[in-house]
Amino acid sequence: MADVQILLDERGVCDALYRFAEGIDLRDWGLYRSAFTDELTFDYTSHRPGSVGVVPADDWVARARRRFETLDATQHTMSNPRVTVFGDTAVCAMYVEAWHSVAVEGVDRHCTIGGRYLNDLERAGDEWRISVLRLQVRWSQGDRTILDL
Repeated sequence: MADVQILLDERGVCDALYRFAEGIDLRDWGLYRSAFTDELTFDYTSHRPGSVGVVPADDWVARARRRFETLDATQHTMSNPRVTVFGDTAVCAMYVEAWHSVAVEGVDRHCTIGGRYLNDLERAGDEWRISVLRLQVRWSQGDRTILDL
């Protein structure tokens, strides 16, 4: 039975990351919010120097909403999860390829970022939620300025 619980926990951890990605791409901010604990520690310094801190999850979601609703489309593909569970906490490393698109003055502009997320999660009832969100950008191509519009 313990082996089955490990598999269920690993699947639940991955589901938190999938809710994160799908929430952004569908602009479903309730789904996106469901991926997080009430307080979130984040480190996005590999993408944007100085972007590190601790915030209420609702503030993080509002920030993401302002940023992503300026874009016409996004696609966050998550793969290769490596999950380690420690009772009611877990660590998950997962690759991400994040595609972003917007038309500016009639010209389609794109930016794709590749790397991985290295996150800490906590069990919250029957779900897992992200408590620490770390983005490690390994490459990018295209026009990164569209992420600052």
